[in-house]
Amino acid sequence: MRRPNILVLHTDQQRWDTLHANGNTHIKTPNLDRLADRSVNFSHCFVQNPVCMPSRLSLLTGQYCSSLGITHMGVPVPEETEILPTILGRAGYHRALIGKLHFLPHANRDHRSLHPAYDFDHMELSDAPGCYEDAYRAWVRRKAPEWLNSISVGLPPLAAVWQKSMSVPDAIHHGNRERMAAQPFGGPSDLTHTAFVGEQTIEYLRQRSATPFFCFSGFYSPHSPWVVPQEYLDLYSEVELPMPPVTNEPGEKTQYSLPESIASIVQGYYAMISEVDHWVGRILDSLDECGLAENTIVVFTSDHGEWLGEHGRFGKGYWAPDVVSRVPLVVYVPEQLGGVNGDAVSEIVECVDVVPTLLQLAGLQIPPMVQGDVLPVLAKPGPPTSSGDGLGLTEHHGWKSLRGDGFRYVMEEDGSERYYDLASDPREYRNVADQPAYQASVAEARRLLLQRMLRIESPIAREWPY
Repeated sequence: MRRPNILVLHTDQQRWDTLHANGNTHIKTPNLDRLADRSVNFSHCFVQNPVCMPSRLSLLTGQYCSSLGITHMGVPVPEETEILPTILGRAGYHRALIGKLHFLPHANRDHRSLHPAYDFDHMELSDAPGCYEDAYRAWVRRKAPEWLNSISVGLPPLAAVWQKSMSVPDAIHHGNRERMAAQPFGGPSDLTHTAFVGEQTIEYLRQRSATPFFCFSGFYSPHSPWVVPQEYLDLYSEVELPMPPVTNEPGEKTQYSLPESIASIVQGYYAMISEVDHWVGRILDSLDECGLAENTIVVFTSDHGEWLGEHGRFGKGYWAPDVVSRVPLVVYVPEQLGGVNGDAVSEIVECVDVVPTLLQLAGLQIPPMVQGDVLPVLAKPGPPTSSGDGLGLTEHHGWKSLRGDGFRYVMEEDGSERYYDLASDPREYRNVADQPAYQASVAEARRLLLQRMLRIESPIAREWPY
């Protein structure tokens, strides 16, 4: 029997609550809802790191960040790292990367240079929209070169520092990356970075033959800056969107002051997700048109969430509350492969669970270095339940954040702690770690974190007792 194809649709910085299927009645995601309706939708999925690079590596290895030794940004992934494409390649899969991977820091290199393959056979890499001479700009140059000066969303500040320090010329015309508001894309809507990922994924699917494939399609959206075609901004121009509370914990600084700027950012963020949704719909239609849908597993998820004004912040990072660490996870397994249709799982799962799940579905052994649990995506009596321990671990250098049923606990290297009672404080605005009434709960969370860290310890395997 032929092994199933695997398609991973991966966004950047998308919160779990930005799907209509997850209860957000304001956002327009009809195609993702269509996918969720025929899939298993995990409403409590947590990433293993609150920033891009280590989170993506954890997802594609099935290992925790501390086991990998990469817990913060800026660490290049060693070329010999065994990721999911490595394992699948040994089983005869053709492996493609289209769009964002972010295994290398992208501000301090020449993007015209060949990128490590990381065991992908086909690579159309672009880690940021239009600001580097990469596969995205090459695609636009081929399609519509007259628009090349309109596609960059802005050069990252550290990239400008590197180019100046290394005397690297930059002939690209850049947009305003620092503007804290939604901005319309400067060219036709079929030339955005999202369109590039969507169109090239469809082209890749159309070229498939009898060989099973693994395709990782990395969308940059809805990562800031919030640049998106006007037609998607217009979807929300007349809609009263939910605004975050303009408050924070004592001692925390806010990043904004004008409510109208928050509204613009939320509009841009939602619009970028709706643009991704449009292309997800086209990709799903293409699977049907190419006769691939009946044998293709589809995973939709993201690398972390977005503060989006919560606690006066934008972006991601410490201390990884739900808005940062909780992401969408939708897994479609065709019926002929034993897949479940339209089920929702509310138990806590982790992105580290994706690799072992896909390996089991492909009929491949799960290597001992893979640390996640197998997700309940196959048909069985009763509603699907997770096989994990009901905890979500998010790590970073200097701190750990543990999400359990009804609580979040954070431990820092200096011994300071945070504890949030999610029953009374679901948006995590009141740290009660020092309150006498919560000392037993804090102690139990501390024990659970220590137990988890001991369980995922990953020493080098021994060969014999001595």
